[in-house]
Amino acid sequence: MSKEDRHITWQASSLNRQDRENNNGHRSRTIWFTGLSGAGKSSIAFALERTLHEQGVRCYVLDGDNVRHGLNRDLGFTAADRKENLRRIGEVSKLMVDAGLLVLSAFISPHAQDREMVRQLFEPEDFIEVYVRCSIEECERRDPKGLYKKARKGEIHHFTGISAPYDIPTSPSFVIDTEQCNIEEAVQEIVQHLQRIGALHLPVQTNSSLTY
Repeated sequence: MSKEDRHITWQASSLNRQDRENNNGHRSRTIWFTGLSGAGKSSIAFALERTLHEQGVRCYVLDGDNVRHGLNRDLGFTAADRKENLRRIGEVSKLMVDAGLLVLSAFISPHAQDREMVRQLFEPEDFIEVYVRCSIEECERRDPKGLYKKARKGEIHHFTGISAPYDIPTSPSFVIDTEQCNIEEAVQEIVQHLQRIGALHLPVQTNSSLTY
């Protein structure tokens, strides 16, 4: 802690997390989607957000690309920058959980130690890690943003799956294989999990026309 940090004091609110959860009518959690680019993380997160929103659940998606337009616009894609990117998002997610929200954080988050760093910010029941599994071949076939083509040409450095590694999660909360299920099925699986752990009790209504 620096000398300046000693003058920083946490200011407590008269409201706590339980007050906010009671007002919202549901528990707050962070659902952390990890997987290769093109695996379907953002597609699932935004579809889940719509489903939950329509049921009155207060939720918000933190998307990897979106936060780099503002909060993390100063960071690149080196290992150090990726770590700092996730540290910041982990802290933001933690604040949003304290606010009583259900946070849907969609980030490649390729390194196991960085995901563990984020996990340690939360109580065990507050962090739900979802491994969105998809083969590199299928992700490259989809290539929705044309990033794999650029990476193959050497136009993008430190690209996960091509010039940078991805550590497959060894003990995620659960796995969604997007080569075996569509977005509707993925959303249904997550909602059912949230129901099982008592975070919410919602009927499942999704849009089956969505694709990755």
